[in-house]
Amino acid sequence: MTKRIWTTSHKAVAAALAALIMLATGARAELLIRITEGADAALPISVVPFAENGSIPPGDKVANIVRDDLAMSGEFRPLSPEKMLSLPSRREEVYFRDWRMLGQRYVLVGELSRNGDRVVARYELFDVNQEKRILGETAAASVNSMRTLGHHISDKVYEAITGVPGAFSTKLAYITLDTFNGKPRYRLQVSDVDGKRAKIRLESQEPILSPAWSPDGKRLAYVSFETGKPAIYIHELSSGQRTKVADFKGLNSAPAWSEDGRSLLMTLSKDGNAEIYRMELASRQLTKLTNHWAIDTEATYDHSGDGIFFTSDRSGGPQIYHMKSPGAEPRRITFGSRYNARPRPDNTGDYVYYVHQRNSAFHIARTNLNNGEETVLTRTESDESPSVSPNGRMLIYATKQGGDSVLTVISADGGAAYSLPASEGDVREPAWGPIVN
Repeated sequence: MTKRIWTTSHKAVAAALAALIMLATGARAELLIRITEGADAALPISVVPFAENGSIPPGDKVANIVRDDLAMSGEFRPLSPEKMLSLPSRREEVYFRDWRMLGQRYVLVGELSRNGDRVVARYELFDVNQEKRILGETAAASVNSMRTLGHHISDKVYEAITGVPGAFSTKLAYITLDTFNGKPRYRLQVSDVDGKRAKIRLESQEPILSPAWSPDGKRLAYVSFETGKPAIYIHELSSGQRTKVADFKGLNSAPAWSEDGRSLLMTLSKDGNAEIYRMELASRQLTKLTNHWAIDTEATYDHSGDGIFFTSDRSGGPQIYHMKSPGAEPRRITFGSRYNARPRPDNTGDYVYYVHQRNSAFHIARTNLNNGEETVLTRTESDESPSVSPNGRMLIYATKQGGDSVLTVISADGGAAYSLPASEGDVREPAWGPIVN
């Protein structure tokens, strides 16, 4: 975990990890959704329940999925269907006066129909003030993939209004921890961004850490202690095939993919000190990127794909540094406290997010890379492992709420939040997957 990176001793790392174990039983794979805070400036939008023609599968309703997705972004405030004056499904049934009276800015209507083993959705999005259609499309999915259809429509609606691609069809990877037969049980899981349709990809009695998505969304790199020491693996999600790529003496930790998916950044202490390396996956060739007496770790590529951000205690305590290109002199980024670690840049090159200590509490903060301004985004006190959504508009991190270990999603400016707690047990180490076309 982020707060315990400052040792190169395997025994010390293992002891710190053991101290994290929360004894709980019966962890459920799917996460739950708990809205914890809304944004005052959120746009009012009505997602009208879609009309249904034919034998539409029971269960998840597409309009409900869209409504929940938009609310989770923190940028929209969906109207409850119970407060709607009518339930139109087509343009000619939309009376803009009624929606203006309800204070709505946008309204989404639609209709579902069955075509063999597929469900077809026809949907339209309207600007209420301008009384015009700004989106009208047809989309289809198998009868067993209604959530996929809902997330797709959410992405299209989000982009039509904001001009930014939606990230609701992406995936989350995370680690859960409970006990089974008196022993710890770590599970690497992958789910939708709302915690639904979770699948267990790896289960072990030994710690699993630092999942990282490949750019194509087909592979995960992570650290596993299954052999009694940390090693880095690459996991092919479609086949389940696993490849051990780093098992050197000492630490093998903090994998991060290059933009082209051909190499990994990693922290190795094989020569006695924790340094940042780049490994070319085809040849397994290593290039040492840092060479300092301090501990250098948690590297990730910057927006350009050439430079890296990383954590180092070369200034006396953990701080975020940026190396513009291999071999360049690192530049310190953070100064606001004695502890800043686990850097995660956004997709624009404007911000870097990280764990920030203030007094005795650990928060998520960001620094504006253009002017150096630092902003603390969270008000919980035990926050760690930030991961930025691929569109740069949301952030997920692990924290504690009322004694529960949960994942929390906030808008990138900290203005809204929802949490994804496990029904029982502990959930941590989130990694937000890429947008895959």
